[in-house]
Amino acid sequence: MDEPGLTRACTMGPIVAAVEAAGGSIARVFRRAGMPLALMDAPDRLILLRDQLRLVDGAVRESGDPALPARLAVATGIGGLGPIGRHVRACATLGDALAQVEAVTPALLQTATWTGLCRQGEDAVYGYAVTERIEAGRQTNEMLALGYLLGTVRHFLGPRWRPRRAVLTGAILPDRSEAERIFDCDLGLGPRAGLHFDAALLATPNPAPDRLLGAAPPPPNAGLTACVAGLIELALLEGRPSIDGVARRLGLSRRSLQRRLEAEGTGFAPILQGVLRAQAETLLAGGTTPIGRIALDLGYADAAHFTRAFLGWTGLAPRTWRHLHATSPSFERTGPFAGPGRSPGKMPGRRPGAPPKG
Repeated sequence: MDEPGLTRACTMGPIVAAVEAAGGSIARVFRRAGMPLALMDAPDRLILLRDQLRLVDGAVRESGDPALPARLAVATGIGGLGPIGRHVRACATLGDALAQVEAVTPALLQTATWTGLCRQGEDAVYGYAVTERIEAGRQTNEMLALGYLLGTVRHFLGPRWRPRRAVLTGAILPDRSEAERIFDCDLGLGPRAGLHFDAALLATPNPAPDRLLGAAPPPPNAGLTACVAGLIELALLEGRPSIDGVARRLGLSRRSLQRRLEAEGTGFAPILQGVLRAQAETLLAGGTTPIGRIALDLGYADAAHFTRAFLGWTGLAPRTWRHLHATSPSFERTGPFAGPGRSPGKMPGRRPGAPPKG
């Protein structure tokens, strides 16, 4: 089994308004996909790519609008791509922008997909493909992506520009005429989604270049361990994460997940502990959330159970840790996740309960 693809939750943001505008229930869309609605408050959260496809497909069904992905992409434009949109606006030419999108997409937005440029004779083909074996929701996701591809190219060539061909995969294209109206170009079916246009246009300069400002979110870590950590963070939005729930979302049996984590030198329990500690430290560092509220948010029955766990991780009570963090500039925190085979209590350079380095 290949590593599952991941994507940023920010790609789901426009779905809420679109489904509700169509008179649908966004809560029902998320429930059917087995996803927490609270995800909308965490746009930089990583989710499984297959869950994104399931959500987009569910939104289409809920709204009864096969052209919904086209509406979403056109309405949000390249701004809907977050930091990738900022990279596009900072590039000198269209060719530079398309090369930059290909280079940064796996780090800034999603993995297990390809967005890039290839040549077919005198044509340039700016394409998109899901490389993970996912069938459900593939065409609806491609329609969403095609809108972003159009937005990227039209930033350089103008809003009325039309490609020679715009292609989606699949046997049929429901409500083709409406999608063509929204995209303002003809759509066809073929083996790979993308835009075909004259390669000479790649030299087109940026009509309104911007400086690349703003910090990008950290890139997704590779490997199953990081993926499980991300799914644990996601499950915390609804309650206490379980190995069975994470395995089910990955399409694995409990035992298969355990074996694969063991091969990476870790297990579910140390990953869960690492995530809980990192989340606890983030909440404590904020300085205002009550200890009891933090305990409940992390799935503990009460503050006493959380305090015992935190004391075991750090050698400090939560209130003591918060005080030291607020008053000592050199006080150390863990990273977002300790990493494969490394317990959060065994991070290099700091013993559990040891004072911060001065």
